[in-house]
Amino acid sequence: MTTEACAQLVERADPDRFLATMAAPPAARRVLFPLYAFNLEVSRTPWMTREPMIAAMRLQFWRDTLDGIGAGKPPRPHGVAAALAGAIGPADVPVLDALVAARRWDIYKDPFEDQTHLDRYLNATSGGLYWTAAHALGAPAAAETTVRAYGFAAGLAGFLRAVPALQARGRAPLPDGTPQGIRDLADRGLKALARARAARDTVPSAAAPALFAGWRAATTLNAARTAPERVIEGQLSESEFLRRARLLWVAFTGRW
Repeated sequence: MTTEACAQLVERADPDRFLATMAAPPAARRVLFPLYAFNLEVSRTPWMTREPMIAAMRLQFWRDTLDGIGAGKPPRPHGVAAALAGAIGPADVPVLDALVAARRWDIYKDPFEDQTHLDRYLNATSGGLYWTAAHALGAPAAAETTVRAYGFAAGLAGFLRAVPALQARGRAPLPDGTPQGIRDLADRGLKALARARAARDTVPSAAAPALFAGWRAATTLNAARTAPERVIEGQLSESEFLRRARLLWVAFTGRW
């Protein structure tokens, strides 16, 4: 699968990441689109069947695919797998493997055990994706804590936007769904976002496009903290004008 084909897949299924990636330089897109297409394939796998065993087998396919990439073997006969193999290095494989493993939670209807469990899930999924993207674009190991904090905040924002859909599918996504529980959760995300931005200088400019995809995080988290009922009601989305304006500012300044 070409970068263009990966971009089309992301455009259809993850428009926020598509817009953010189109704001990146062409060279960065050749890394980001295959990685985001992979993330789509993995994240939607648990929802494509009601049979947990089949979903688990499909996730295992991606873990085996990553093992092959790490070992330098030819990619499996899957378009996204071939594109991914050209976008990442062996050092990125363990991070993505942890991402796939964490997605097993999505297969079942069990709630998160506690806040720590949710934190681990967000760090492995969103934090791992953001760090792999940044690392593939040249971020040094010293930037991992910063990028993962940003990825946690962005992932939490997306998770809060998805709460109504998750509940409609019979999931219990929030460890504490009370208004105060939601406020506390949003505050955790905002603090992580603040920590990441305070250490922005650890992320080189060449890797900054990996963080563009979190451009909605602050707006979402502030709305959830201010009016937690909007989480349950599915009313966290800002106007299209504000969404586009914020992305343009991030792309123009590079200040995520």
